[in-house]
Amino acid sequence: MGIDAGTQPGTGGTGGAEGAGGRVGPGTGAAARSGPPLLTRDVELVLVSYRSAHQIRALLANLPEDLPVVVVDNASDVDGLSRLPEERPATRYVDSGGGKGFAKAANMGARTSTREFVVFGNPDSRPTAAHLQALVDDVAADPALAASAATMTGVDGRVELGVGGWEPSPARALVHAAGLHKVFPRAGLYARPRPGERIEVDWTTGACMAVRRETFLALGCFDEDFYVYNEDMAFGRSAREAGLRERLRTDVVVPHAAGGSGAPSLEMLRLRGAAMRRYLSRHHSAATVQGISAVLALGYAVRTAQCRVLKRTDRAEQHWAYVKGVTTGRATVAGRVVVDRAS
Repeated sequence: MGIDAGTQPGTGGTGGAEGAGGRVGPGTGAAARSGPPLLTRDVELVLVSYRSAHQIRALLANLPEDLPVVVVDNASDVDGLSRLPEERPATRYVDSGGGKGFAKAANMGARTSTREFVVFGNPDSRPTAAHLQALVDDVAADPALAASAATMTGVDGRVELGVGGWEPSPARALVHAAGLHKVFPRAGLYARPRPGERIEVDWTTGACMAVRRETFLALGCFDEDFYVYNEDMAFGRSAREAGLRERLRTDVVVPHAAGGSGAPSLEMLRLRGAAMRRYLSRHHSAATVQGISAVLALGYAVRTAQCRVLKRTDRAEQHWAYVKGVTTGRATVAGRVVVDRAS
């Protein structure tokens, strides 16, 4: 298979980089912190942290001080986040008890909120008030919309692969594994639209995503069987089964980057593969699970070999970690099993 050794889907994980806000569609207003408040609706921003205090402070510095925020801490205050409400009174701090993963922690933030709308954000994202307003206005105006999500860009300014995507199928898995999504961008598993491009997806990233809280709770929230990765794909499926849809706002472009916090990359890449295996096992036949998993494993194995030939050792190890995750369905974080095919 002809495979791009550098191809990786985007994530909704932790990490960070500074960046200016991207474009926002007409009528959403300006994002100046000193200007009039834009988030006039009943909104709370939900942030899940794992050793991410520096990222969260940088994110909040670009938002109105009176915007309600809840920080759910998965690291039991190792970086002093519990003091944040003293610095910023509109902020709530929730200690998850440590090591709960993104889905459980995000759900905790939403369930304890009293606001009509919540916006899930990653600590390493850099949305402006105008970005958040545009997403909230979407779900406020359309009861059939389960979520509205921003389009995320990496440190290179390019739209990330995986800001949304489609339900896995053998054909889509083959396109992704073979690297053919670069030629047929809507035929693979993960979307990478151009800013402003009209596109329909089955699910959107949770890196910057607004929901009506009542709808989110009615759909069962994020599936807590996923530690991190694929909980957004599973939420999209729940929405479709309920006759709802999600919107990817390609005109709302938010800077985002991975790697500033969280577990080591090899653990996370193995976890990504294991999460995909778990999602397939929950929603597809045994034959489909085996077929898609095998196609993805073969594709990433070829990428591993290509990277080794090119002496890109780190990248080769990352691809091989994904192979181990998607074939075994098992992954650990800090020595603790968080995904197991038998569970």
